[in-house]
Amino acid sequence: MIRIRFADEGRTVETDRTGHDVLNTPVLNKGSAWSEEERIGLGLLGLLPYHISTIDEQLARVYRNYQQRTNDLDRYLYLTDLQDRNETLFYRLLLEHITEMMPIIYTPEVGVACQRYSHLFHRPRGLFISYPHRDQIETMLRAWPFADQVRVIVVTDGERILGLGDQGMGGIGIPIGKLTLYSLCAGIHPATTLPIVLDVGTNNPALLNDPLYLGWRHERVRGREYDDFIEQFVTAVEKVFPHALLQWEDFAKDNARNLLDRYRDRILSFNDDIQGTGAVTLAGWLAAVEISGVPLADQRIVMLGAGSAATGIAEQIVAVMVEAGIPLEQARRTIWLIDSRDLVHTRRTGLEAVKMLYAQPYEMLEGWTREGSEAFTLYDVVSNVRPTCLIGTSAQPGAFDERTIREMARHVERPVIFPLSNPTSKSEAVPADLIAWTEGRALVATGSPFEPVTYGGRTFTIGQCNNVFIFPGVGLGVIAVGAKRVTDAMFIAAARALSAFSPARQDPTASLYPSLTQVRDVSRAVAQAVAAEAVRSGLAAPLSAEEQTARINATMWTPAYPQVRRMEEHTVHH
Repeated sequence: MIRIRFADEGRTVETDRTGHDVLNTPVLNKGSAWSEEERIGLGLLGLLPYHISTIDEQLARVYRNYQQRTNDLDRYLYLTDLQDRNETLFYRLLLEHITEMMPIIYTPEVGVACQRYSHLFHRPRGLFISYPHRDQIETMLRAWPFADQVRVIVVTDGERILGLGDQGMGGIGIPIGKLTLYSLCAGIHPATTLPIVLDVGTNNPALLNDPLYLGWRHERVRGREYDDFIEQFVTAVEKVFPHALLQWEDFAKDNARNLLDRYRDRILSFNDDIQGTGAVTLAGWLAAVEISGVPLADQRIVMLGAGSAATGIAEQIVAVMVEAGIPLEQARRTIWLIDSRDLVHTRRTGLEAVKMLYAQPYEMLEGWTREGSEAFTLYDVVSNVRPTCLIGTSAQPGAFDERTIREMARHVERPVIFPLSNPTSKSEAVPADLIAWTEGRALVATGSPFEPVTYGGRTFTIGQCNNVFIFPGVGLGVIAVGAKRVTDAMFIAAARALSAFSPARQDPTASLYPSLTQVRDVSRAVAQAVAAEAVRSGLAAPLSAEEQTARINATMWTPAYPQVRRMEEHTVHH
């Protein structure tokens, strides 16, 4: 284990390491910026060139090198190399160029890196817990270099990586990327983060047949063996990191829901694909509802796609309606889910339990005007329901076609349209079309980044419904006040805090979501809302608002070089 201790509000760090060990520890290393005093005290004299750089000099050098990369994968590899050498400089660079570099360090480029992980491999980051080693999980966790510092864990089994499917062990890129965003956007110190992949095999034939694949070459473990393995993992986490937050990430739909339900009341955990997506969508929807002026009880929401993201969104919208005094069943009837087979209704057989909650009574549909006699089409649903809001999580490009959108816009003054599927190539529509087909009346947010749209002499900024506005702040709030559990009410509080930042509330052509340049302010506000809800619900100590804020501020790390000095001998040995 690498021993480090923070002092003086993080401005000083003590470590038991010296010489090359310090230079090879990314959370400590300063490259050429070590002071003369540090070089002497830590045994670095002669291991570095003479000149002592400022961080601004280093930033100029690394940004120039970054700009010389000619494609996005090379840019990703350059940034991850920097992360593996000098984390402080890495995060400082990202903060200064956040809008430019966010698509490189996370989606969409991280997906390419996951697909090619075994071919690009040069240095391991995170923990690789493979099924054949299932009886050694606790030992592996304790061997993590900063085991005494861990506060946030992100874990995947690599089965549903973004929209790319089963990437096996290569899925480790997603927990690494997510934790990078925790540090970048909410100031969670990188030494306190732990990315993990649970390698339970892969059903991707391209990986199984690849001689360079680095994971366990075996078909995926399923059923009882899988559940027992997850239980072994959670039990080990409880023992080694009893106060850490565990985020479940990019599990296949059924496992995602099952793991969330099984462990949410036992450990401090959440699922970003379900709860984070629900909250960030809710935030934009709340702003759009206020702008449109249509009361909550009169909302009619059609969702194309009915997977974990869609049901997560539905759950949070319904919770807000119930909070506003709308009966639960009435709230659920405002939501119309369309899955890959048909509209979700009460005559359907074999529906998952979570979909059954939103099954519309078939008797209501019998008088509908329809295009055919088979499954209900999106156009059938839109023309009969006359929705106020249309949300896409279907990964079907072009599914929101001109005829359907024009039909929606005939009945609603400000249609709310969210094509949320990632990446850009999977988006249900492009914003320029949506704005043109609605004569500039649509309130649009997308899952992928899009350029502003000019229509009728006005320029519309397109907001990105990006989970990065939610999950880092939720994590910050939870760990700052020591919450015992993560609840749905915390995500609704987070959504309301984010919604308050919507520029569209002041300017009808502005984005429904804030700019990425505001993400640290957003994360702080989200953290405060989550912390307050944790205290209110008795899941954290009864701290005053001032104490909550002080703890959040103390937890938020800003990438700047601390003074590093050697631990006293007696401290090292104890």
